[in-house]
Amino acid sequence: MSIITDEKIIQSIRETLGFDEEERKELKKEPRENPILSESYVAQEKRFSLPTELLSGANKQSHKELYLQYIEDFNRISAELDTVNRDEVTSNHSEYRSLKIDETYNMNAVYLHELYFSNISDLQSQIGMDSLAYMRLSRDFGGFDEWQKDFIACCSSARCGWAITYFNTYLQRYVNTIVDLHSLNVPVGGYPIIVMDVWQHAYYRDYLNDVKTYTYGMMKQLNWNVIEKRFQRSEKIANALRGL
Repeated sequence: MSIITDEKIIQSIRETLGFDEEERKELKKEPRENPILSESYVAQEKRFSLPTELLSGANKQSHKELYLQYIEDFNRISAELDTVNRDEVTSNHSEYRSLKIDETYNMNAVYLHELYFSNISDLQSQIGMDSLAYMRLSRDFGGFDEWQKDFIACCSSARCGWAITYFNTYLQRYVNTIVDLHSLNVPVGGYPIIVMDVWQHAYYRDYLNDVKTYTYGMMKQLNWNVIEKRFQRSEKIANALRGL
């Protein structure tokens, strides 16, 4: 029987995040004698091609501008956390507490938008019955159509937020969930696979309050090539956690 090790988990996660061998070696080097502790993270803009005609040019432009604002705010907040007072902290109110909450909010906003932009707008969208995506969704939801029905229900239920199909590392299966705003009701141990933005800014300009028609349109153009790779990565994570 194969035994799970921390090294296997780390290796699987690094492969998922796209780190190469040279970066791995660099991280294994001995730390500096007096390393500078730094809390801040830096998010960088990613470029996305959105050829869909189901969203107007004005909608796509304003949505990208919002994404860039989240990046700017996340980077600024993370930098401020480097020097924030960590001694005068309370659960009622403190600058540190406020920054940490805003950090999570804007960090999630950045990466959820990137996941969303990259898994929509495929004009040649199609999924094969022999794909990992189709087989796993059919297995865990009792059928591919059942997954679609449940996912659409999540999209219609979110209160300015997100519908997400994710791999639950504890249940070892794929689950649909609703995240309100960017950081409310986020499940523990979730690896996002399919992400739909159902904030009103994503659709109101083109669809008013008809979130269902917007959802149908975006699902017709899901990029199953991108989604398939996410399924493959989640399977590696699952295998590492099982010690395979």
